[in-house]
Amino acid sequence: TGPGKYVGSPTEVALTKAGIAAWGQSKVKDVMDNVTLYEIPFDSANKWMFVAEPHADGGQVFSLKGAPERVLKFCKFAYIGKGEERCITPMTPEMLDTVSASAKKLMNNARRVLGIAEKRANVPNDYVWDKTSMEYAKENFLSDMVFIGLFGIQDPPKPGVKQAVEDCQSAGVKVIMITGDHPDTGVAIAKEISIIPANQELPPYTVITDKELADKVPSGESFADDGSEEAKRLEAFWTQVVVHARVFARVTPIHKQLIVQALQKWGGKNADGKAYGDIVAMTGDGVNDAPALKQANVGVAMGIRGTEVAKDASDIILLDDEFASIVHGIEQGRVSSENLQKSIAYTLCSKVPQCIPNFLELAGLPLALNVSQVLAIDIGTDIWTAIAYAWQPKESALMARKPRHPLVEKIVNGGVLIYAYGYMGIMQMACCWVFYFTAPGIHKSIGKSHFTEEEEHVNKVASTLYYYTLVIGQIAAALATTTYHESLFKYLMPNHKLNLCIIFEIILAAIVIYDPACEGVFMTTGLTVKQMAMPWMTFVFISLCEEVRKAFKRKEGHAREIAPKDGLRARLLDQPDGTAVAPSAW
Repeated sequence: TGPGKYVGSPTEVALTKAGIAAWGQSKVKDVMDNVTLYEIPFDSANKWMFVAEPHADGGQVFSLKGAPERVLKFCKFAYIGKGEERCITPMTPEMLDTVSASAKKLMNNARRVLGIAEKRANVPNDYVWDKTSMEYAKENFLSDMVFIGLFGIQDPPKPGVKQAVEDCQSAGVKVIMITGDHPDTGVAIAKEISIIPANQELPPYTVITDKELADKVPSGESFADDGSEEAKRLEAFWTQVVVHARVFARVTPIHKQLIVQALQKWGGKNADGKAYGDIVAMTGDGVNDAPALKQANVGVAMGIRGTEVAKDASDIILLDDEFASIVHGIEQGRVSSENLQKSIAYTLCSKVPQCIPNFLELAGLPLALNVSQVLAIDIGTDIWTAIAYAWQPKESALMARKPRHPLVEKIVNGGVLIYAYGYMGIMQMACCWVFYFTAPGIHKSIGKSHFTEEEEHVNKVASTLYYYTLVIGQIAAALATTTYHESLFKYLMPNHKLNLCIIFEIILAAIVIYDPACEGVFMTTGLTVKQMAMPWMTFVFISLCEEVRKAFKRKEGHAREIAPKDGLRARLLDQPDGTAVAPSAW
């Protein structure tokens, strides 16, 4: 498109640059402008591309490029020598060994290797190329090709990919590379970006090739559980693959979709061995990636180099084509999920101290919290504080935690309910009753159904203390639930919207207690300075309990990190619950 500017696939751009470096731009342009008489496009099954073009000296020139092992099958001759001394000689087994060794060396250096071959032909000028079938061309045009050489194309990972992969792994996300490249190339790239460990012997099933997948495709559209021999054979293979495989090489489009299906079916397991499947994100940019993108739980298409077909089949489009953006997306998803869970937990905390007074009233205790006071807490304060959690920044250990699998752990789970009802709610209720009974003379009202004017005032003081203590307890809960494990002394109070809501809660509580108009509606009464100060001990008590609990949680997490990495328990703890699957075009 201009000096130093290229448009097209990375492979074609690399070949063009190599041609310009060798022969100059004008000669390469003449070749590119040449008429194409016949073409067999590259596809994932053949792994080669064939082109027939007219030659300047008459006749035609047939050109072939593709995977070296596929190109060599059509080659009967080879170019030997350089410049004017070069000649065509029959291909010998020694030459094949030399070419294979050279290709392997390039692949081990993370090069994408192409084999190049050509031959001269003299097809009649009146030959109708458009009517030539692929089978006829394979039999008559591709035989006796002359092997020219190998191209080692370096397609280095983009900056930040290695760190992004490591971030995924520390977050419990298993990264798998699916590539059409040779296994040696795929392994070299995978080691370079930390998908598989370098300088270690790879265990079985780490690298899977098309040859191994050839007879591992189900006869139907997907895996069956009918107990047939085929189902048992496929399950025995794929249950190992989904656990250990990190690189799939020389795969076809149907293989990509099959890999996703296998991960979704057998990827995750409970402690009892029952599979519940992984949540799979698949990245892709080509037309051939569309079935796998559609099959995945989250299809991610490339926005810059992605085809329209891939974009239509995907759920998310990466505008910058950066794998690191996926990690940022995972992080934001976790923040949103955790903040929603924290918001729900906070909202539920006050429900125990809100409902218990109604039951104790039946036992003869003056009503500690009336309906209008409950509404003042729920609608006047809690609802806004709960919304403010949407702006809660992440905890420092967010991406070091195990992912939450929606089939195994719901947002509102047993842990949330125990925390809200059996822990925080109980502490709030206990503190509310403690300060309720500090009202002078409240003990005399127990068991009575009719009260004097003085006793009515005492009951209002006790009820106001209960209400105010619960407001302070909710403030403590609002701050406590901003983190799962991290200390508030380290995390502090970064959510300014939540801070404003807490200030609003305090002001509203003061209005409800001291405003004469509100006193009549909410059945409250003014408190002394001492009575207003004492309930803040609830905040101190709950905050201290939370700091102790979080310290134990951090200590438990540290113990899990330094525990020996052997045994069933360690393997279960280390097994990721999420899987990201991506081609090698990073």
